[in-house]
Amino acid sequence: REQVYRALGRIAEEGFGMLGLPGELGGENDIPASILVFETLGFGDMSVLVKFGVQFGLFGGSILQLGTEHHHRTWLASVGRLELPGCYAMTEVDHGSNVRDLETEAHWDPEVEGFRIRTPHPGARKDWIGNAALHGRMATVFARLVVEGEDHGVHAFLVPIRDEEGRTMAGVEIEDCGAKVGLHGVDNGRLAFRDVTIPRGHLLDRFGQVTKDGRYESSISSPGRRFFTMLETLVTGRISIAAASVSAAKTGLAIAIRYSADRRQFGPSGKPEMPILGYLSQQRLLLPRLAATYGLHFAVRQLVERMGARSSHEDDPGIETLAAGLKVLASRNAQETLQACREACGGRGYLAENRLGTLRDDTDVFTTFEGANVVLLQLVARSLLSEYRDQMGELDLRGIIRLVSERAGAEVQRRNPIRSRRTGEEHLRDPETHREAFRFREQRLLSSVARRLKHRIDGEMDSFEALNECQDHVVSLGRAHMEAEVLDAFLAGAADAPDEDVRLVLESLAALWALERLEADRAWFLEAGWMEPPQSRALRGLVNRLCGELADQAVPLVDAFGIPDSVLRAPAAFGSGRPGRTREAGPGNGG
Repeated sequence: REQVYRALGRIAEEGFGMLGLPGELGGENDIPASILVFETLGFGDMSVLVKFGVQFGLFGGSILQLGTEHHHRTWLASVGRLELPGCYAMTEVDHGSNVRDLETEAHWDPEVEGFRIRTPHPGARKDWIGNAALHGRMATVFARLVVEGEDHGVHAFLVPIRDEEGRTMAGVEIEDCGAKVGLHGVDNGRLAFRDVTIPRGHLLDRFGQVTKDGRYESSISSPGRRFFTMLETLVTGRISIAAASVSAAKTGLAIAIRYSADRRQFGPSGKPEMPILGYLSQQRLLLPRLAATYGLHFAVRQLVERMGARSSHEDDPGIETLAAGLKVLASRNAQETLQACREACGGRGYLAENRLGTLRDDTDVFTTFEGANVVLLQLVARSLLSEYRDQMGELDLRGIIRLVSERAGAEVQRRNPIRSRRTGEEHLRDPETHREAFRFREQRLLSSVARRLKHRIDGEMDSFEALNECQDHVVSLGRAHMEAEVLDAFLAGAADAPDEDVRLVLESLAALWALERLEADRAWFLEAGWMEPPQSRALRGLVNRLCGELADQAVPLVDAFGIPDSVLRAPAAFGSGRPGRTREAGPGNGG
């Protein structure tokens, strides 16, 4: 942990903690650049990456996005230089994903013109807080703002938890969360507050203020809308996790594919042993995941560019939905890819020095922090089910579902008009065929889940129960939408390739990913009538052929990630263990 903290200090010394801060504070006002730093750190030690994200992304980001000029001038430069190490204290023991119902309290006290922060019971302790167990001196604490007995909902407060000598502040209780599956260099802690007094100016009051005489004011009248607006400003964290997940998958693939191109086992009688990447089973294990990782790379990069181009959240509200969905797909892909890479390397993959098990364990938590994946997929689906996302706080769940079903009911899809028995390779490899399939699935799921919800609501079922009964359907809708978005980004990335040869390889990768996704979900497509059994059988053979075609390009494709050998630092990736070893021509080596 101390080694990781020292590494974070070196990063701060190089100025990387200041990238996203305003120019008047010595920063560069470049949040996309900060995300790219986070992405690059994902090739190395994940504990350093997470400490970077907590300090500069979550703690610093909360002050930047939820605070005002006073907070920026007072604290941000110190945060960016690591002079003020901090935490982001949202999650509680009893409430993780359900942020709206957090129970930590912040009571306005007119006698001190400030707030008293209280943990009302053990279940309201802040939990899994990075930087809390050892290094943090201040925390952004999310608590219910109570003024003269009236609860104004969850707001963010800056609460000192240690003094400059590292001693715990009066009224603050800190404990270590204990040993974890991964991220052993991150000091996750648990926080409780016993009437800790903070000044009025420690309320991060961009969206809600308390005056000196104790009046609550906000430019957003609806508590629900105010709450969601506050959370939407923190979207950078989910984009960063998606980017880091892609980096982890790239690292695993670089190790496993290089190893597979070098490792030889068995072969035809009387001939040399064959590289294991020449076997279809190894290709099937690794190459669809390589394709998925490339697709996610383009999708995340497109989102970062889109984020950098906007002037405000109101200009592009769809960013929040994409960030949630890409975080889900990228973190799940990282876990599945790293496990596949571990298995693909056999016993070498089980050695700690080859990093695959450590990377898998360190990224395990990516599937649940910054929002549990199953919850985020429901958020994606919910945004599809309403064009009035910004007004969601003013509608109860029943109102949202009724609105959705009325709008979606008019768009119920007929059986797919391109349904046929066409099994030709040209048709099945056509990117427009893939787009049609992915969008057909999304629209069919959208209209059918709306019908299911409407049927239950019309039957006087409680809206919460109705949504719960359809939850599997809702999650499938969210995933289908995001896969369609990734495909669009993948094809756009291929179209922008610098030369024809690269474009053709990327188009083949995109086809492999799309066809593998269709193959994985072919039961649904058969039930929905989009394909017939001959097409389903043809998919399997075409995926196999694409794997064989792309095997020769596998090593160049992972080399294109640009991970330096000194950062990759896995002996299995270098054959004899010597970085930079020249490989013989063969499957995976461009031979």
